[in-house]
Amino acid sequence: MYTYSEYDDAYVRRRVAEFAQQVERRIDGSLTEDEFKPLRLMNGLYLQLHAYMLRVAIPYGTLDSAKMDQLAYIAEKWDKGYGHFTTRQNIQYNWPKLPDVPAILEALADVGMHAIQTSGNTIRNVTADHFAGAAADEIEDPRPVAELLRQWSTDHPEFQFMPRKFKIAITGSPNDRAVTKAHDIGLRMVRNEAGEPGFEVIVGGGLGRTPMVGKVINEFLPKADLLPYCEAIVSVWNTLGRRDNKYKARIKITVAENGLDTFRALVEERFAEIRPEFTGVDQEILASIEKEFTAPAFRNATAEAFDAAYGADPVFRSWADTNLAEHRVDGYAIVTISLKAHGQTPGDASADQMRVMADLARRYGHDELRISHEQNVILPHVHKSDLPLVHAELLRAGLATANVGLISDIIACPGMDYCALATARSIPVAEQIATRFDELKLEHEIGEMKIKISGCINACGHHHVGHIGILGLDRAGVENYQITLGGDGTETAAIGERTGPGFAYDEIVPAIEKIVETYLKERESAEERFLDCYRRVGINPFKLALYGEDAKGRARAA
Repeated sequence: MYTYSEYDDAYVRRRVAEFAQQVERRIDGSLTEDEFKPLRLMNGLYLQLHAYMLRVAIPYGTLDSAKMDQLAYIAEKWDKGYGHFTTRQNIQYNWPKLPDVPAILEALADVGMHAIQTSGNTIRNVTADHFAGAAADEIEDPRPVAELLRQWSTDHPEFQFMPRKFKIAITGSPNDRAVTKAHDIGLRMVRNEAGEPGFEVIVGGGLGRTPMVGKVINEFLPKADLLPYCEAIVSVWNTLGRRDNKYKARIKITVAENGLDTFRALVEERFAEIRPEFTGVDQEILASIEKEFTAPAFRNATAEAFDAAYGADPVFRSWADTNLAEHRVDGYAIVTISLKAHGQTPGDASADQMRVMADLARRYGHDELRISHEQNVILPHVHKSDLPLVHAELLRAGLATANVGLISDIIACPGMDYCALATARSIPVAEQIATRFDELKLEHEIGEMKIKISGCINACGHHHVGHIGILGLDRAGVENYQITLGGDGTETAAIGERTGPGFAYDEIVPAIEKIVETYLKERESAEERFLDCYRRVGINPFKLALYGEDAKGRARAA
């Protein structure tokens, strides 16, 4: 993985020293909160419902054991002993004290991490496929390109005060595990007719109050043109994007208002103008970055221990069936560590659990970990012979829940328990759904099911692209939960369809039960996934189950 250069280290430490002075001035009253706000946001520090929150970047979701150990240390020393992994492949600390933040940032710098541009109207943390560099279906590891984009976007002088925030996601596989079509720019690696790798470029995706699936602006972009083309896109939007209304400022609105063809023409014009300025230095930098992403020294060994455990231990077999994915190297597997134990907060990990995961990466995982946008942690390279030992360690740490991709593997934002913007609770709803279906012992019968929950219209929980999406809103001071069905965050992306009127807090779990019962009744076989069943039968059977014979009338009234 990428290792900080002397320049990187000096740059980050200079920013830490600068922010430390700003914190001192805020504490002694030299800066008002209004004056301090843009300064703290540039360094990832939010003021939440109860306390400050620090959002730390984990670029393209990649880290090693030293970084994970340091995240654990920070959680124990300056927070309440845990951290929260997010859908942007970041980690958030919900309880830091303002005087301690510079020390936290210094501790991050010690292991090559920072919180720069995790907030504000800038280009945010570049996210990537969490199986990058390991997936069997991958064309190329996209992380060197993601690192190039990170270096280009960090403190880019033209892109520090844009109309709104800007998010880029990248995958090296035709199978999209990075939700590229729900980002301002999505990059999906494909091959042209000559077999050369390049990128399908998607623009104008995004969720929030106006959810949109991104549109393909370029079907095949050569890798050498990627950086100037991305700069052209951001530059055109930075010029056209609306600054009169923050709710209409995202690039998805700009593309919709101007039309894709017009926007594409402007991008091509800007690209032609700036492409000559890219004289190949960016490709030289990319080549040097690629050298840091060499494959681990994979080993040859038998899988007898795995086969024996799989045949003899049903607990291990259940975990292996759900939490392992195919690796590109024979004899290896990709391990997803679920942070979704039934009844627990999705995405939370204690300091002790972080240390366990770091230790497993050191001992069995070629010292690599990944954070997924689904709020889980990945060991991307584990030999099958080591999997029984890994599973035993995870069991002891409460990290061996066998539910990846199942109904309790829920994405949820912090909601009203932490967030000042939230209008309803998310975490308790996720906990109750997971607990209920664990009690019913239906998870494995249901099969693949992606529930995503947001506590407000900003959609940090990606509810629009959940097979079942739940949006918590405030209705006259009372929590009300809207349900959408049929959302999809993959290469066949779709925005979920609203079922009708929302449900009260104590009604939402029974409503989800009715949806699942309807699916189990309507599916043609146990192999038909919920999403496929929904696309075949449509929304009406689910509306009937939720609202009874008055379903159509109530939905119109909504």
